[in-house]
Amino acid sequence: MSERRVFSIVAASIVLLAAGVPAATTHAATAAKTAPATTEQRTGTAAAADKDGDVSADATRDAVEDLEQRIEDLERRLNEPERHAALDRLLFQGDFRFEAHTIQAKIPDHFDGMVLQNLIVKTLFYFQQVGAPPESIADLDAQIESHYADWLLFTSKLTFGQLKEAMAGFDPALQQQLFAMYLPAAFVPGANADNDILYTNRLRLRIRARVGDNVTFDGRLSMYKVWGDSTGVRVFNGQPTTINIDGTTANVPNSDILRVERAYFSWNDIGGLPVYLSIGRRPSTGGVPLNFRHDEPRGGTPAGSVIDFQFDGLTFGWHINDFSTLRLCYGVGYESGFGNGQVLKNPADRLDDVQLLGINWDVWDTDDMFVQLTVAKAFDVTDGFNGLVVLPADPVTGQAIPAPVILRYTPSAHLGDLDLASVVFQRSDGPVDWFVSANYVESSPNGVTTPFGGLFSDPFEAPQDRSGSMFYGGVRLRFNDDRTKIGVEYNHGSRYWFNFAAAEDEIIAPKTQTRGDVWEVYLTHRIENRFLVKLDYIDYSYDYSGSGWLLGTPKDLETQPVLGFPTYDSARKFALSLMARW
Repeated sequence: MSERRVFSIVAASIVLLAAGVPAATTHAATAAKTAPATTEQRTGTAAAADKDGDVSADATRDAVEDLEQRIEDLERRLNEPERHAALDRLLFQGDFRFEAHTIQAKIPDHFDGMVLQNLIVKTLFYFQQVGAPPESIADLDAQIESHYADWLLFTSKLTFGQLKEAMAGFDPALQQQLFAMYLPAAFVPGANADNDILYTNRLRLRIRARVGDNVTFDGRLSMYKVWGDSTGVRVFNGQPTTINIDGTTANVPNSDILRVERAYFSWNDIGGLPVYLSIGRRPSTGGVPLNFRHDEPRGGTPAGSVIDFQFDGLTFGWHINDFSTLRLCYGVGYESGFGNGQVLKNPADRLDDVQLLGINWDVWDTDDMFVQLTVAKAFDVTDGFNGLVVLPADPVTGQAIPAPVILRYTPSAHLGDLDLASVVFQRSDGPVDWFVSANYVESSPNGVTTPFGGLFSDPFEAPQDRSGSMFYGGVRLRFNDDRTKIGVEYNHGSRYWFNFAAAEDEIIAPKTQTRGDVWEVYLTHRIENRFLVKLDYIDYSYDYSGSGWLLGTPKDLETQPVLGFPTYDSARKFALSLMARW
């Protein structure tokens, strides 16, 4: 029996006592003791008693049921305010998006850098064995075939440092002779890389809670996948979005796993001052002006044109007035002392953390105008971040990896610092929304390169200070009571342009990372207030290789360059989206 039921019965008994039902029963018992009854009397008395007993039992049962009903009503009335109070502190929202994409892309003529590197490694082995350079590629293959065990031992012990030293020791004339012999074998003719149809599902669940008078919590769980795949790990093809890293797990198609994209608390009005502290997994994706094209409100704190990347960190903010907020932001891009086997290395070989520091200033934030400045610095940038990937070739020897093995990639060296800056100006004039954005990046390399290269340099080059820029503008027309919006956007990135925007919401590649030109035209329409359809066309025209990478020298794609991995020189996409929000 439940506690609630016990309580109800006890309460019913108390009420019955107060109503006098036990008193009548006592009086009948006393009369029975003072006058012995005849058979008829006993029979009549028994019948009367039975009748009175039935009446009393019915009355008791009715009274109990009535009392239980009253108690339930009372509980309901008491719980209602509590339930409302709890719901007032908790807000649950979400959206689900289906997209269908048709992609047409082209890879230009180029030379396969991995094939060339593999031939160089074979040449080093040949030199060790024969003491002279080969006269043909067939000589290399014959020597390896006849000394295969030695070849396996050689490649298993070869380090990038040894390879780099050997390359520096090559006579320039001999290098030229060898490259002339090897380049034809590494040539890859241009080809299409189309995908007639690609479907994706994305689910996002947002939870907001008022923890206290000055403390709030905000979180978002996300699942994003392509139809027919939930492996969670992709084969690396040269695109930065084909390696799983902490900054992209929820915003690049991955699997059916629901991941924590955001989770942070904000402590507001600290000490009665207009300042706040927020710590956790940051709201650092979907910032202005990237939200326009999705008909969404501002989704992240920093300018989306320079930072669209998940990271953990904190923000200390100051509400200067009702229209302006200044923030100091800090984050960690790579934690060196956990999970990377640091204790297995000599102290001199251990890496430091990658620290991120930035200032974000909403200079003016009203319904009609928004101006934002962002400056950021990445300290001790490494050759990538921790991630999971399937590599098709060994980056040191260039040898093909025979099986699709999932590897945990861990950075191997610090390459230098990066400085970034951005300004965004956005206005709404009548039915027209428009924006412009200017962005800048500058590198300060420390001279180190790895098998993947240095800051904007190839593995066997000396890195130099570089700078890049990106300009971005767009206009959107609202009509049909703002239910329908049509917009056009354009951005151009220079040769050495780079931003932390790998989590940008675009299936081909983040468009703001493009070293070249991108045009986009879209139409959104609200079928219902929270049910949208979107038609989108986007056109990429790449001038240089390595968009989205801070590693490697950007190559002019019209010169048949040597590329470590293939890249697009053009890509187009048609997409249809349907999104339900609640």
